[in-house]
Amino acid sequence: MSVFDLYSTFWTQGFDFKGRTKRIDYWTIVLVNVLLGLVLNQLQGGFYSIYALFAVASIIPGVAMQVRRIRDTGRQWQWIFIALIPFIGALWLLWIVIGPSAESSQEG
Repeated sequence: MSVFDLYSTFWTQGFDFKGRTKRIDYWTIVLVNVLLGLVLNQLQGGFYSIYALFAVASIIPGVAMQVRRIRDTGRQWQWIFIALIPFIGALWLLWIVIGPSAESSQEG
């Protein structure tokens, strides 16, 4: 699957909180979003409306993708709330999404 196909899937599955997202797909989308955000930020020259629109529009698809990635590791989707714990929670969530995919196809 090409990067363009993955990115298209990111937006078309923006409200799909079921299923799974493989580790390589997750990190490819994260990289593309970071690069696209940097480019949009530089194009504005101090006026951030396009960048802000992109950032806000990416929130729900990003959360959906992260929930699918958490489920792919074999954990329940509620683990996303670990990020609400200051500092430690963000590191813990990073540890979860870095982890390998689970062998079973747990859907929950």
